[in-house]
Parts: sequence; C-alpha cells; structure tokens
Amino acid sequence: MSKTKQSQNFWWKSAIIYQIYPRSFKDTNNDGIGDLKGIIKKLDYLNDGTENSLGIDAIWLSPIYKSPMADYGYDVSDYNDIDPIFGNLNDFNQLVNEAHQRNIKIIMDFIPNHTSNQHSWFLESRSALDNPKRDWYIWCDPQPDGSPPNNWISVFGGPAWTYDQKTKQYYLHSFLSEQPDLNWRNSEVVKEMHNVLRFWMEKGVDGFRIDALYHLIKDDKFRNEPHNPAYQIGKSNPYDEMLHIYSNGQPELISAINGFCRVLSEKPGHFMIGEMYLDIKEMAKFYQACSNQLHLPTNFSFINLPWQAQNYKEFVDQYEQILGTENWPNYVLGNHDQSRVVTRIGNRQSRVAAMLILTLRGMPFIYYGEELGMENTHIPKGKICDPCGEQDSIFGRDPERTPMHWNSNRYAGFSTKQPWLPVNHNFSTYNVVDESKDSQSMLNLYRRLIWYRKRSTALLAGEYHSLKTSSKNIFAYFRQQNQEKILVVLNFSDQSQSIKIDIDDQEAKLILSTYLDYGLGKMIKLKNFVLRSNEGILLEL
Repeated sequence: MSKTKQSQNFWWKSAIIYQIYPRSFKDTNNDGIGDLKGIIKKLDYLNDGTENSLGIDAIWLSPIYKSPMADYGYDVSDYNDIDPIFGNLNDFNQLVNEAHQRNIKIIMDFIPNHTSNQHSWFLESRSALDNPKRDWYIWCDPQPDGSPPNNWISVFGGPAWTYDQKTKQYYLHSFLSEQPDLNWRNSEVVKEMHNVLRFWMEKGVDGFRIDALYHLIKDDKFRNEPHNPAYQIGKSNPYDEMLHIYSNGQPELISAINGFCRVLSEKPGHFMIGEMYLDIKEMAKFYQACSNQLHLPTNFSFINLPWQAQNYKEFVDQYEQILGTENWPNYVLGNHDQSRVVTRIGNRQSRVAAMLILTLRGMPFIYYGEELGMENTHIPKGKICDPCGEQDSIFGRDPERTPMHWNSNRYAGFSTKQPWLPVNHNFSTYNVVDESKDSQSMLNLYRRLIWYRKRSTALLAGEYHSLKTSSKNIFAYFRQQNQEKILVVLNFSDQSQSIKIDIDDQEAKLILSTYLDYGLGKMIKLKNFVLRSNEGILLEL
C-alpha cells in the first residue's frame, strides 16, 4: 500500500474531532430543537478551508436515529432511519455530501448495547416466551420471592431489571427501563447490528463512536456483584454502590470488538472509538482488541484528573509508554455526559487546556462550544429534561447540553423560538460573532492552534518527550518529526513562574501564547524566562 493510500485509510490519525449534540447546535425549523439542516448551515464555521473557520477535520454526531427520546436518542427505535425532529435521510445524505466537500468526515454515534423498548425487535421479544426474538434480549426468571434475578443496578439508578407482567420474567436494562439490553451472546443480534454499521457506511459515514461499549457483554451466570467499600451514601454516584465485575467488561468483549473492526475493514478508511471509562493498562488491552488497529478506547482521564501539572505529566508519560508508537492516543476534555471544562477549571486555565490537547500526540476531541469558553448552565427544576437530572439534579447532564452561542441575539442565534433547554446567561459575551472580532478571544486561540497544528508535521505525527523544569506548576514537552522540533510550556497555576528548562537549545522562537498578545518571532531564552499566570506558550526550537 502506498504512503498516500495508507494516510487516507488512517485519516483519523491526524484528525481533530468536533462533537455536535444535534439538539443544541442550530435550529432551522423554529421548533426550539437543533436539526441536520442547522448543522449543514454551519459547516463553513467548522471548516471552509480557510483560517477564518475553526478548521476541524471530522464531526461526531450524538444520536439522530428514530427514537421516543426517553434518553434523547440513546433509546433507538429504528437504527436505519432519522428521527423527524432532526430531519430525514435526504437531509442526512446532504449533510454527508456537504461535509465531504469541505474535507469534513462524519462519525456516527452507534448504540449497540440496547434499543428502545419501542423498537420492533423488543415488542416482538416481549410478546411471548416462544417468540423467535425472545433471546434477542436478556430475560431471566424472578428469584423465589419474586425479586429481580440479582443485585445489578442501572447506571441511572435503581435495579437493572424490570418485571414484565405478561411473560412473568424480568428483562435487563443497564440504563433506563425504556432501554432494554440486547443479548450479544445471540449470533442473530450480532449479524443484525453488523448490518447496521454497513448501512451507514454505504451512506458515506467515515467512522463510529460506540456508546456504552464496555457494557456489551454480561456474565452468563448472572452472579451478584460485590459491594463497593469506598461507596459513600449521599456523596457517591448511586451507580458506584457496587463493583461492576459481572454486568460489564467480560472477556468475550474482545471478540465482539474485533467483529466490529472486521466490518469496518470491508471499506478502507473507517475506524471506531469505544466509550470505555478505564485506567491506562485496561485501555491498552482494548487497543489490542482489533487486529487491524481500527479501534481506540476513549481516554477520559483528563476529565477526572486533578488540574495539576505533575498529574498531567505523569499521566501522559505513562500513557505514551504503555501505548508505544504503534497505538494512537486520544484526549477528551468534555462531552455530553461531563461537566464543561470551563466550569471545572476556569476560563483562563481552559486556554491552557486547549493548547495541551491540541499539541499532544494523538487525536483531540472538542465538544461544541468549548472553543467559545461555554460553561455549564443552571437548569431550573421545572426545565430539567435529562432522566438522570430528574432523579438527582447533582448528576444531571443538561447543564453541558445547552444551545450553542452563535451571536448576541435572543436565544443566542440558536433559534427564534425558546429552546428545549435554557441558553446560558453569558451568551452575549461568549458567542461566535463577537469572539470572531476579538483577536484575543478563546475562539481565535482555538483557530490559531488548530491551523498551526495542520501545518506542523511535528504536532501531527512527531514523537513526544516530556521535560524536567524548575517548577512543579509547569508541564513542558517537545514534539519532534525529522528536523522540526516544537516546545510546549504550560503554566497550570494562577501565579507567574520563573522557568529553567533542561534542554540543549539556548533559545527558541515564540509561535503562540495563550494570551494571544505577542507578535510572532519573539526569541525566548530557555535557561531562564518567566511564564505569566495561566499562560501556555508554543515555541519552535
């Protein structure tokens, strides 16, 4: 295979992925809910081929399948159709074509663990004990006292089992009762779900984000799970009451993942990234699940690590060491299930975080609005939509799913009608139009970083090496490819830092500061210089 062809097939190794939550991106039919035509309308903002656009390479769409929306699209009633609130298959075809014309790839959210309880498969399955699709889902008899088959609990709280009065058995649901789990030990289920992937590949989809992948295979003996000794009532997430050693992560998962990868390899140029909350060593195991290297387990570690320079240095060093050069890292700061990065670490340090993920080796994910500095939105009790939030507002996900800020007009230019979730109060300051005019805005920092990254072979494909510095608040590393050598120095504190870097080079040329107030080409002496509070700098050696 030629280098050019290989590069095309593994396009994702140089890609920046932008996650869109379609309900909240752009509404064009004035119903208060975002739609596919809204995404099409904003493709030039994402990448029009010039540095006036964001410059991303692919968009990951949260679910747009037909759905009753009990969990806002993660309860699928038809895998081969678009829900009318987002549009139709013709709109999707147009989105794919328009995106590809701009060199933007399309990644679909794929939900193989469960369907909606309104899916025709489940309606058949629950209709009778002898229905041919009965074994497509996981059914078990009650215990002698009528209680659920075991102590497994739902991610969203409460038992993971619901009793069906008609057939006198319980069905398993790892999430809502409206989301019954498919039985991945049934070969017919496997075949049908593989065909779903093929359906979307034929429509031009370039990759898949696999939802709840770690939940796919369950213990076939349905053993009780042990209590978590670290669990604290009222403080811990209710799901953490148990150690989930039987309800997910079973050995057969490796084979299931490899099955997905074989399907993806039928048309070169596809890949998948699996939702898996794992430590580094477990992540490495699932990199090896695919013999053709088409699967990456999602790295969520940056979301949960305490925001301290040494924590991040130690993590990245270990991640790089365990993965080696043959596996491709990825980094996530936030998504539709996690608090926004600005809310977690503040606006100033979010600029440092942007420089971090866009200069490390690997695939960075940007959650819509991160490039503007969007933060969590307070959701009044009467406006809560997320089923997690309805049960416990502390764990609700609505605050990070609110509408995109396009301008300072009413409803932030997202819609002309009141949106499905409230717009953040700060939209008149943090929005695309106004930040585009501000040369030092978060948006322009993202643009500068992304477009520089596109031109830099060191940042796209170079080696990573961390450096010792004279301050515990500094994370410094260089990226190198052939003769190009880039140095990144990040101040994780709100105090200025005097820095000495142990490196042979005496000085380096400043390319970019997160402050966006330096001119290009300023020379920095590396033996002794000062990094301002909350500052990251990009240097050419």
